[in-house]
Amino acid sequence: MPARSSSPIPVGLSQLAVVRPAEPEDHPGLLVCLAAVPDTRRAEGRLHPLAFILALAACAVLAGAKSLAAITEWAADASPAVLTALGGPGREPSGPTPPAEATVRRVLQRVDGDALDTAIGTWLAASDPGRPRPGQDRARQPRHSLAVDGKTVRGARRADGTQVHLLAAMTGTGLVTAQREVGGKTNEITVFRPMLAPLDLTDIVVTFDALHSQTAHARFLVEEKQAHYIAVIKGNQPLLHQYLKQLPWREVPLMDKTRATAHGRDEIRRVKTATVTRGLGFPHAVQAVQIVRRRRVIATGQVTLERVYAVTDLAAEHADAREIAHRVREHWGIENKIHHVRDTTFAEDASHVRTGTSPRAMAALRNLAIGALRLTGCGNIAAGPRKRSRDATRPLTTLGIT
Repeated sequence: MPARSSSPIPVGLSQLAVVRPAEPEDHPGLLVCLAAVPDTRRAEGRLHPLAFILALAACAVLAGAKSLAAITEWAADASPAVLTALGGPGREPSGPTPPAEATVRRVLQRVDGDALDTAIGTWLAASDPGRPRPGQDRARQPRHSLAVDGKTVRGARRADGTQVHLLAAMTGTGLVTAQREVGGKTNEITVFRPMLAPLDLTDIVVTFDALHSQTAHARFLVEEKQAHYIAVIKGNQPLLHQYLKQLPWREVPLMDKTRATAHGRDEIRRVKTATVTRGLGFPHAVQAVQIVRRRRVIATGQVTLERVYAVTDLAAEHADAREIAHRVREHWGIENKIHHVRDTTFAEDASHVRTGTSPRAMAALRNLAIGALRLTGCGNIAAGPRKRSRDATRPLTTLGIT
């Protein structure tokens, strides 16, 4: 079995005007992106533009709102100057007025979820300081990662009793640039391609768990999107999984070892990679990966050992064990950077928002809030909404709205 070791914010309302607006050549502003979401309401009786209501909701969630009622309360407290900056229509003599709770509720329950996620993902991707710039030679730039993973919104159930489940794609900087809802009668596999198809994935390394380790996905990424992949292999690919287990890993030198302590667990990861010249039987795969994870629960001392196998189309000269280990850690980071934050800071699983598209819309707005905070360099996401709740102009500054 041939195998060889791979080589190794301003706060005052008066200060809003001095913040430099996003230049058109930089990226579209958030209000421009939200204006692309179609408004399905009847034209008669519309008092507030859809983009205005969505922008209000985005600011409210960034300030810590966890429910539709809290969004309405934040909007009701906003000054006319803030409402004007968000695109509120002027009314004489008092100026713009906030929408009623019923309006906010109807909009978020009926909004086009795909379009909203696309608008938010477009703004976050364009705002990412690490994104490839037009005219850059990508061959000279480090490859970026995109982690694909799903999350169930546990507090939300559809009319048929099924729970709302969302598939998301997160960049290495912790920004969710794409998200799609998984239908109640299907699974994540059917959503993978439609979610990633609109994205520019050229030379991006896409990582995903075993569920998405499908040959069709691998071909789609490499042949159609000119991307790369690291695919975890488990029991859903039994022949390949058995083949990887039987590789002579004892003869492969240890190339990377890391240790981390988080959430009450101490974890040591050891990574080995091997270039395999034949036998993998997975599209474009040229390297096999073994990751040994030793976890110890600090409180009890209980130790577990897990061996994870993966394959990648990245050759050894383009990605050694250390780089592959880094990208796998980034993939596992989606749990801490997105899922955990939405649950703890924004109480997503405890939320009772469950009608229509509102659970998905709220998840999208939480993704926007988390991403916007990260773009400002906020190291403590939990403290970010508290700070922005004390001044109604701060969410606008964070979102680049002037």
